[in-house]
Amino acid sequence: MDVSHWRIYILGVRGKTRVLCLRVRLPAGCHDLFLEGQEQKSGVFEIQPPGAPAFKVFCDLEDGGWTVIQRRLDGSVDFDRLWDAYKEGFGNLTGDFWLGLEKMHRMVKEEHFQLLVELQDWEGNSQKAHFLFRLGGEETAYTLSLLGAIRGELESAMGDFPQLPFSTRDRDHDLKGDTNCAKHLSGGWWFSYCGHVNLNGKYFQSIPRQRHERKQGIFWKTWRGRYYPLRSATMKIRPAEPERAS
Repeated sequence: MDVSHWRIYILGVRGKTRVLCLRVRLPAGCHDLFLEGQEQKSGVFEIQPPGAPAFKVFCDLEDGGWTVIQRRLDGSVDFDRLWDAYKEGFGNLTGDFWLGLEKMHRMVKEEHFQLLVELQDWEGNSQKAHFLFRLGGEETAYTLSLLGAIRGELESAMGDFPQLPFSTRDRDHDLKGDTNCAKHLSGGWWFSYCGHVNLNGKYFQSIPRQRHERKQGIFWKTWRGRYYPLRSATMKIRPAEPERAS
C-alpha cells in the first residue's frame, strides 16, 4: 500500500501505544492550493487531479495559482525529443522543463482551462497571450483546441488554427504534408505549417547569424517574427473563471 500521502501519529496513553493514520487530501492543482491559502510562495508541490495518480508540479502562487507546464530559461534541457518523452515529461521543475502531455490532459479533462503564455526577447521586452483551451487525450494526439483569446498584448499566432494535434520527430501530425515540422525545426509542438509558433525549439544563448539556424529557435511569429529566437518562454494553466467557461 502506498503510504506517501498518509500522516502517521503515534499516541501514548497510560503506557499503551496506538498508531493513528490519516490520509492527506492533495490539491487537484495549483489553483486549489492557492485558494486554500496555506501556501504563499511559488515552488514544487504535489497535486492529484480527479481520477489520476499524484505527481509533482511547479506552482506559481504569487500570481493567482498557476500550474507551470513548460519553461525555457537557460537552455539547460534539450527539448528535441521523441513522442514518449513529451508524453511523460522531462527536465527540472525548478528550471527548464516540459511537464508532460498526459499529466496536462489529466489536469484539464474535467473542465475548461485557461492558458497563459509569457515571452521575453533579448532586449528585455516581454509579452503575454491568454487563451481558453481544451486538450484531448493521446487518442487525439493530444489535440489542442483554442476556444478564444481572453486578453493579453500579444497577437495570437495560433488563432488561425484552433485545433492542432501534437507532433514530434517520430509522430508527425502537422498540417504540412510534405514536411515533418518537428524534424525541420526542432522539438515537439502543436505545429500547423511549421512557421507560426514553436516554444519548444532550440535554445540559443545569443541570436545566431545564420538564418537557417535562427528558424530552429523559440519563436512566436506575430511578435518578433519567424527568425527571431526568443530568450525565454513559459506556459501556465489554471481553471477558467465561471463566466469565461460558459
